[in-house]
Order: sequence, then C-alpha cells, then structure tokens
Amino acid sequence: MVQIVDDDYVLVSWEDADGLASHDDAPAPPLLQPISEIVDGLTEQFWPVNKRIHDHPELKFREHIAHDALTEYMRSRPGWSVTPSAYSMETAWVAYYDTGRPGPVVSFNVEMDALPGIGHACGHNLIATASVLGAVAVSELMKQNLISTGKVVAFGTPAEEGGGGKINLLEAGAYSDHRVDISLISHPDASANAALMRTTATHGFKAEYFGREAHAAANPWLGINALDALISAYNNISMLRQQTMPDDIIQGYISNGGRASNIIHAYAAGTFTVRARNSARLEELKSKVDACFNAGAQATGAKLVVTPRRGYKEHIPNRILAQSYTKYFNALDPPDRILVDQDQDEIRGTTKASTDQGDISYAMPSLSPVFSIIPGPNGMGPHNPEFAEAAGTKDAFHRAARVGKALAGVAADILTNQDLLRRVKRKWRDDLADPPKN
Repeated sequence: MVQIVDDDYVLVSWEDADGLASHDDAPAPPLLQPISEIVDGLTEQFWPVNKRIHDHPELKFREHIAHDALTEYMRSRPGWSVTPSAYSMETAWVAYYDTGRPGPVVSFNVEMDALPGIGHACGHNLIATASVLGAVAVSELMKQNLISTGKVVAFGTPAEEGGGGKINLLEAGAYSDHRVDISLISHPDASANAALMRTTATHGFKAEYFGREAHAAANPWLGINALDALISAYNNISMLRQQTMPDDIIQGYISNGGRASNIIHAYAAGTFTVRARNSARLEELKSKVDACFNAGAQATGAKLVVTPRRGYKEHIPNRILAQSYTKYFNALDPPDRILVDQDQDEIRGTTKASTDQGDISYAMPSLSPVFSIIPGPNGMGPHNPEFAEAAGTKDAFHRAARVGKALAGVAADILTNQDLLRRVKRKWRDDLADPPKN
C-alpha cells in the first residue's frame, strides 16, 4: 500500500517495500536442504581449523600455519586433488574436485593472512571457513549426483592485506589453467548483510625526497630541505581535497622526517594511498596527486623518487550471482535478511575499503557478499582489535558457515544451469564496458 500524505512524504507498507519484503512465502531452493545438511555435518571437524588460523595470525606471504591447516583438511576430503605451495608462492595452494564430465568451473577464494599487531581483525579465518565449507559442499553434491558435470576449485590466496596474492595467482595463470567461470568469496563486517559488495580502486606509493644537508644555523643557504618538499606536498594534498569527489580518498603519513632539529634535512619520505570509486577515476586522481608531489620538488629543488606499491581495482559485484546468493541466504532465515531491491542492497554493501578480489572481478564474474557478525562492545568493524576478538567466536564461525551454504547454492545454480552462466557472463561484460559514474 502506498499513501501520499502532507509535505510530500510517501508511506510504503512493509509488505509492499520491494527492498525490505521478507518473502517468507518464496519456496526454498531445491538444493538448499542437502547443502545445509552437508555443511552442518562439516562444522564440527572444521571448527578447530578455523580456530587454529584465528589463534595463530600470520602476516602476508607467511601464512604457513594457515596453509598447512587448510591443505591438510582438503587432503582429508576424498576425491580432492591438492597442490600446496602453488604457483611459486609458499603459502598459496590449489585444490579441486572434478566430476570428469565437461561443464562449468566454479571457484572459491580462501584468504588466510592477518594484520600487523591486531591479528585477524579483518576476519580472514571466517572468509576461509565460508569458502572451504562452500567448496566442499559442492563436491559432496557432485558425489551424490545432484550435480553431474563440471568442477569446483578452491584457491588458497595469500596476502590480501597489501600483497595482492590473488593478482599473483591471476598473472601466473592459476584461474585460466583451471578454466574458471566464476569466482566466489565473502567478507565479514559489523554492518548488515549484503550480497553486493562494491569496493574502491586503490593505488599506493612511497615518496622520497633527496636534498642536501647543511647546518641550519651556520650555513642553511647551502642546503636543500627534503622535509620542506615533503611537507609542501602534504599541504598540497590537503588543499586538493577541497576539490575532490565524495568517493576520493587520499591518505598518508611521514615515515622519515629527518634526524635532528639543527640541520637542513637531506632526506624525507612518506607512504601514501589514493582511492577512488573506480579505476578510471583513480587514474584522474593519481595525476592530481602526482602534481602535488612534483610541486614540492620544484619549490625546494629536492629530487623526488616515487616507488609504486601494488594497487587493487574496484570490486564489481555480479548482480545475477547476487540474486542467486540472496535467494539461498534469505531462505536460511538469518536474523538480518539481505534486501531484495538490489540498488538498496548495493548501497548497504558499498565500502571505501579495497581488496584484490577487485582484480579478480575484472577477469571473471565475481561475488563477494558482506556478512554480519556480532562486534565487540564498541561496535567496531574490521581493522580494529575488537573485531579480531569477535572473529574468533563460535557465533561468528556459524555465521560464516551459513554464508558457505549460500555460496554453495550459487555454485550449484551455475553448475546446473548453463543459461544462467551465460546471463552472468553477459552481465559481467556489460558492467566492465559501462562502469558506474561518480
């Protein structure tokens, strides 16, 4: 029911709000029950694996405990082929289950790394849980002949936190070697559940200025002040922010500001990150930021050296895959349902964070839904010590298992419906050709 009232407000009843409707009368997907039974039967054995990863946080490219725990588990599953230390990375791994009959290939990315000083404050142990349980559930459906063709692949992807492990695997041919059609992953948060997670594109770099040292009191005119150059660039960025777009973010810190107060500084350095809504806008913003740093060098006479760091493309979520995920996830009766209206759902799921899954979404259709876990007492989300503690709870584990069920449902839909896969790929191509504008 829609009613027009004074002051142009529109009242929409709960039942009629497409984005908020509960859809309790929608029939459960046929494969939901076997998927749920399979995952429920796996959780007791996988809880110690999840806990081992959480309680032994490891930094990028050093996830040896996580690598061993996950590959040992995958080896324990009959029919899976497992390759540890894959594609010239010690902590990457690949596991697959193949029906032996041609068909679609679905993949699950399994993150493992933690954050310096605050452990699994991004919940990668939960991401691993959802992906592994989802992938194994698909293989069990294949064993039961509920899925008769195709292959499921799990990729152990190290170093999401700045190392771009997925990009390394992509460039090494891991996904093309297995002829992957779609990529599935998920991410925990303290916010609401959402199927459509859209992230920002990001670029990082180290800026170094080289000047000439001199005594600041006796003969300062002989020096070239590298710190002045860096401070000038920093202030230029501050002025630039007045004219940037709402989704533009420029962050940084001074890592070396000199070594004494009575000298003209010969060296100064800082690390900076630039983010934008999409890769096209990121290129525009980068050129403006570059001008800020070049101006610092020109004003002082210092030499500027810029060392780029690995950047990530924005994640482009596939709406057809998201429809499938929403269907399964909401049928599992979560405490917070995903909005059926995809425009509203994408607003919920949009974040200004970045991930190397974004680069995967440029190479193939991708889905990375957000799932809610109960945060700590201050309600803090990822990259906070409270969130690391929350990510280690049994409740968070079971929420990740629920996500694994829904991801398995998406994979099952693709494996059993070639027309759906064609629509997914068509939507992916359209999204790449026409990215959202700022």
